[in-house]
Amino acid sequence: MSIKLRLTILSFLQFFIWGAWLITIGAYWFQTKHWSGSQFGAIFSTMGIASIFMPSLMGIVADKWVNAEKLYGVLHLLGAGVLCTIPFVTDPGVFFWVILLNMIFYMPTLALSIAVSYSALKSQGLDVVKDYPPIRVWGTIGFIVAMWTVTFLGFEKSASQFYVAAGAALVLGIYSFTLPKCPPPSRDTPGRTLVDALGLKSFALLRDRKLATFFLFALLLGAALQLTNAYGDTFLHDFDQVPAYRDTLTVRHPAFIMSISQISETLFILAIPFFLRRFGIKQVMLFSMVAWVLRFGLFAYGDPGSNLWMIITSCIVYGMAFDFFNISGSLFVETQTQPSIRASAQGLFMMMTNGFGAVLGSSLSGVIIQQYFTDASGHKDWHGIWLTFAAYALAIAVLFVFIFKHKHEPQVAENEYSEPALAA
Repeated sequence: MSIKLRLTILSFLQFFIWGAWLITIGAYWFQTKHWSGSQFGAIFSTMGIASIFMPSLMGIVADKWVNAEKLYGVLHLLGAGVLCTIPFVTDPGVFFWVILLNMIFYMPTLALSIAVSYSALKSQGLDVVKDYPPIRVWGTIGFIVAMWTVTFLGFEKSASQFYVAAGAALVLGIYSFTLPKCPPPSRDTPGRTLVDALGLKSFALLRDRKLATFFLFALLLGAALQLTNAYGDTFLHDFDQVPAYRDTLTVRHPAFIMSISQISETLFILAIPFFLRRFGIKQVMLFSMVAWVLRFGLFAYGDPGSNLWMIITSCIVYGMAFDFFNISGSLFVETQTQPSIRASAQGLFMMMTNGFGAVLGSSLSGVIIQQYFTDASGHKDWHGIWLTFAAYALAIAVLFVFIFKHKHEPQVAENEYSEPALAA
């Protein structure tokens, strides 16, 4: 078996695990367990909490003491064990801690999967820039296949979705030990301080007004990045209460419809080089923010009947909303920071979006939904919820136009945002 195929399997399973429950956990929480919205917001904050510290800590371990592929395998095996316990949890408070423990094991594997893949490709004399992106695409495909598996097996509202994820994690954990060795690169070199490893030196970048403004907006928009992942599936499930929609494909298999979002992601990634060269980083990021307004606004007015096109369009728009901010944002950091601190600066960007931003968005959204948009019987005003999210994204976009200052220089952009640079 070629190394590319072996790494393709790794990438597929890595995101299959996540896709098996991330989009459908809301249906299990609300439709099956009937737990409160305020507590559910905290569930999605676990990804942000784990992202703040675990990838860096596990990076230290892989750099100094343990082969990356072995550490990667152990984390997935531990994650599989935790996922198997979730169906037995009957208290929402305990559920939070179990999901947090699962995220503590899972989130570091996102970075470790890249480290293992790069090491394996380089050991075979292959070009990482050329050969890794086609491998990574299979991760998105794995996420989509997991969503389809769960929905067409009828597991969207069932605890069985966690068993599907656990099975994939178990297979990947065992499989990891068969991968090429990825020994600690810094075992015999002087160690970095914990401050260096955690990327805390990058906080000095906040002294620069432009970068400080950028990271502020990264945090604010990061609060919106997971909202439709958290609530989209359960929103569509709630149409089951309307007889006219009950037997539609959209209501019976919401995850299938939501998977259009992930398909859209793969397509919009290909469009990023053109948009960056033509419009510049500020405009592309603004497009992302406007796309978030459309993403939420179309959900507000969509339904599984005559307005199904709005839901489908919202899913298509998601690719622009998610990719244009995340990828263009990482490129902005790459081009605006010194080489010696770029890795730490990228860590700070991820910390602001997937860390602090995700915690902020998940926690506040749950409280707001429960307090203002849920009646005494537990029914939610989804129209009001999505319009509130849309208004939030619109406010960020307007502020971004006036506060963030960056001049687009086409000739510089042509060099900085070339295809190889993006792949790197």
